[in-house]
Amino acid sequence: MTLERVPHRVEAIDWSAWQPTDRATLVFVIRQGEILLIRKKRGLGAGKINGPGGRIDPGETPRRCAVRELREELGATPCSMRAMGELRFQFVDGYGIHVYVFRADAYVGIPRESPEAIPLWTPLEDLPYDQMWADDRLWLPRMLRGEQLDGRFLFDGDQLLDHALRPPSGATV
Repeated sequence: MTLERVPHRVEAIDWSAWQPTDRATLVFVIRQGEILLIRKKRGLGAGKINGPGGRIDPGETPRRCAVRELREELGATPCSMRAMGELRFQFVDGYGIHVYVFRADAYVGIPRESPEAIPLWTPLEDLPYDQMWADDRLWLPRMLRGEQLDGRFLFDGDQLLDHALRPPSGATV
C-alpha cells in the first residue's frame, strides 16, 4: 500500500486481501505476578518497551520464530508456550506487519541484555504503557486474562489512528 491509498479508518482496509510487508512474533513470559518485557535498542520501536520478538524468517513457523527470538534477544527459552492470537498493523507510509502473539508461563535460562534488547521484569499491575506502543493498552490486558486476540491497527508513525479488536464473542470493540 502506498501513502495515497492507505485509508485512515481500519474498516476501510480490505483485510481479506491485505498483504503485510513482514510477519513477526511477540512472546510474553509470565512468572509470579511479573511479565518479561524488553526495552528495544534497535529496529522498529527502538527505545520503546515491548515484548520480545521479531521477524519470521523464510520457511520458519511463528512458534519457532518466537522461541528463536527470545533466545537471541535475551538468552532464554520459553516453555509451555501457547498461541494467544494475531495482530495486524498497517502504517500510513505503506508498511504492514502481521504479528503472532504467544504466552509462556515458564522459561529456561537467565534473561540477559543483548545488542537488541534490555530485559525488564515488570509487575503485572504496573505496566509502563506510556513507554509502549499505543495499541498495547488495548490488547495486552486481554491477553493477560487469557483471552484470544484478533486485532487490526492503523498507525501514522507512533500515532494510533484507529483500531478494531474483536473479543472472544466476535463483537467488535
